Order: sequence, then structure tokens, then C-alpha cells
Amino acid sequence: MNPAAIATLQQHLLRAFADLPPEARRLFHGRGRQWPGLEQITVDWLQGVLLVSLFREPDEAELAELRQMLLALGDSPAWAASGAAHLLLQHRYRADSATDYLLGAPLERHEIDEDGLRYLLDFGRKQNCGLFLDMRMGRRWLREQAGGRRVLNLFAYTCGFSVAAIAGGAERVVNLDMSRPALSRGRDNHRLNGHDLSRVGFLAHDLFNSWGRLRREGPYELIVVDPPSFQKGSFVLTRDYAKILRRLPELLTPGGQVLACCNDPGLTPDFVIAEAAREAPQLHYRQRLDNPPEFADIDPDRALKVLLFAVD
Repeated sequence: MNPAAIATLQQHLLRAFADLPPEARRLFHGRGRQWPGLEQITVDWLQGVLLVSLFREPDEAELAELRQMLLALGDSPAWAASGAAHLLLQHRYRADSATDYLLGAPLERHEIDEDGLRYLLDFGRKQNCGLFLDMRMGRRWLREQAGGRRVLNLFAYTCGFSVAAIAGGAERVVNLDMSRPALSRGRDNHRLNGHDLSRVGFLAHDLFNSWGRLRREGPYELIVVDPPSFQKGSFVLTRDYAKILRRLPELLTPGGQVLACCNDPGLTPDFVIAEAAREAPQLHYRQRLDNPPEFADIDPDRALKVLLFAVD
């Protein structure tokens, strides 16, 4: 992250602030490796909050120059015109993902819009703030497909997929995640959108000990699988994805569909497709959903993979 790279980022942000999107969006995706020297930085516009995330520790001089540039942005006419009130710098390379408030007071709660739906975010407490912006097209697809259907949302986190499914008219959504606080935030997200919680289930369980419960809740016309690449003590994608895929056919109705996601840059779509062919031959690969254009990568196979399978 040399001075020339920081100047490139500054120009990119000034252009972005001249025409900010009306909803939450990524403004700069350095991890797509299109801008040399900026591969470990991202910038998200969260409707009044600018969140800058560093994924690798810079040296002291680089960090000082980045801070100076961001503070200059916060003092610019473009910033004033945007109505932005908070400028955050998150150190994702640290174990605690510490967040510095360069401008504005710490936020206890913040709301954003996506496709007309509302979501709650947290800053400075966890590595992720509460909604993965790169999954927008997956949530949109599910919303379009969910009408009158039963949906299972595995690794539900804060239930973004569930919110989209209920908004699309799903008969019922079952959310499973080991984190009770994440599911509690999922309930908040549904309440924020005025949803009927009698149509939504929340299971704070270990997936691998819950197949019987999931069968009793099912069967499902749609299943979403959006696992982490690694979760200490509970999940390793390269080892455990196969265990999930082989159990999905018994949970699906005839003609059921699976949205299988993989966000590990070291794995190509072929990994998931091959695992499904071996472990669940009833699942037939249909297509890969597009990622949002702002998440472009010089190697699309390293970017988020959202793959659609169906039971014939």
C-alpha cells in the first residue's frame, strides 16, 4: 500500500462519493486484485457509515498515510454532501478485528437497506458487521423463488436469506446456526421488516447433530448452504462440505433446489460440483449465480461461488 496506491484509492472514493448508491454497497473491492498495492483493503458504504477494512497489517508509515487520506475525505465537500456521519477503519488482520472511529461517535445499532428490506448492523464488536454484501444476488434469487415454499437456511448467521425468503412469500423458513446471538439478531431483522415470526424457525444447534430435527421440520423445496471456510472446532469446508451434501436429498421434495455457496478463494466452483456429484448424485448442477458487479475479481473462480443444484 504505497503512496501511489493510496492516491488511487482516494480518487476512486471521490468518484464514488459523487454518485453514492441509495442502498448499502461495496464502493471499493481491492480483494478482487484489480488495483496493485490495494489487494488487502475494502470500502463499504453503509448509508451514513463508511467502513474501511484492512485485511493485512500495513507498516506504520502506510497506516498513517491511509488515515490522513481518509480524514481528508471526511473533510471534503463530497463527504459533507453525502450526509455521512461515521468513518470507521477496521483492522481485520487482528484477532479482535479492532475498529477505529476516525469520525463520528461509536454506534450501538445501525440500519441499512437492500432491495427494499432492512437489516441491522453492529460495528466494532465482531469481525463481520451482520450482512455479507457480496451475497446480494443470492438473496434476490431466493426472494424470487420462495413464494409458497418451505426453505431451510443452513449456517444462517443473522438470517439474511430468511428475511429475503419471507419477503418473497415463503410458507416457512427454518434457520440453523450454532450462534444464538446471531439468530437473535436474525429475529430482530425479521421484526424490523414486519414479518410474521410464526413462519420462521430458529435452531441454535450443531448441524451435524441435528439431521433428525431437520427431517421432522421438512421436507423443503429450497435449501441454502452458506458455510464458513473454517470455524475452529466445528467446521472445515474442505473436509465437511461433503458431509452436508450427502444428507441434502433426504431433506428435499421432488424437484427441490439447493443454493450451495463457497467463499474460499482457494477453491473453484469445480470443488463443490465434484463433491455434489460424488456425495449426492441426485443433485444436478444447474448454474452459477452472478456476483454483484462491484465485487469483480481478476479471477472469477477466486470470488464468491453461489451454485444452484436441483433434484430431477
